[in-house]
Amino acid sequence: MEEKVKRSTVERRKKILSMLSENGQVFVHELSSKFEVSEVTIRNDLEQLEAKNLLIRARGGAMKHEQTVGIDYRISEKHKLNLAEKIRIGKEAAKLINESETIIIDSGTTTLEVAKNLSNINSLNVITNAINIVNQLISNQGVNIIVPGGSLRKKSHSLVGPIAERNLRNFSVDKAFIGVDGYDTATGAYTPNIEEASLNQIMIEIAKEVILVADSSKFKRRSLAFICPANKIDIIVTDDGLSMEVLKKLQDSGIKVIIT
Repeated sequence: MEEKVKRSTVERRKKILSMLSENGQVFVHELSSKFEVSEVTIRNDLEQLEAKNLLIRARGGAMKHEQTVGIDYRISEKHKLNLAEKIRIGKEAAKLINESETIIIDSGTTTLEVAKNLSNINSLNVITNAINIVNQLISNQGVNIIVPGGSLRKKSHSLVGPIAERNLRNFSVDKAFIGVDGYDTATGAYTPNIEEASLNQIMIEIAKEVILVADSSKFKRRSLAFICPANKIDIIVTDDGLSMEVLKKLQDSGIKVIIT
């Protein structure tokens, strides 16, 4: 009986790796349903596979190990990962916004959650390069939306390129809310796309205060394109999955960390 259980566990984990190889990501609830085992069992599978360096766990699922550098997910795929944490982060980050400010909201799924929490603001200028964030805010009468233009990246629903960069330089803003796909405590913030990184750098240049919004799975890993070092970031809003080791390093860098 024990041998049979071991065999079924090995087979299940092989199939999980096969699904991961094919799809690039897997989700705990889907695996639990597919294999007819508990979510606790699936999380244990993912933990054991991560220990063997075969994948990277994220809350709610896992990603291929080699994709921690350079992966550029479609926004519909990114939205599924760590959604509960992103919702909490968005609510907390929105509390940092004051009436009559001018802010930038970067493209991304976590920054979208910030935009969802602005209904109580009566007067606000929002500069954004994200089409989905424009759609989220368009019915909010208190928000004046400014779109810098540019070329549309369909994967991220964002406007990038020379036009966007040139137009952004015409503004000065109170706060910039930036999303990232990786943050290394030794070097700083990363994103998978070079054009996005270039635009993010300008957002940071023109902002009096830079607020990074990222769930805890983004830390201790890099992506393809470097955005900025730690000394360019004033505040990080993240979730309680952040390790104490990373928290201390962020605080030692002079960054205020808000945990949701």
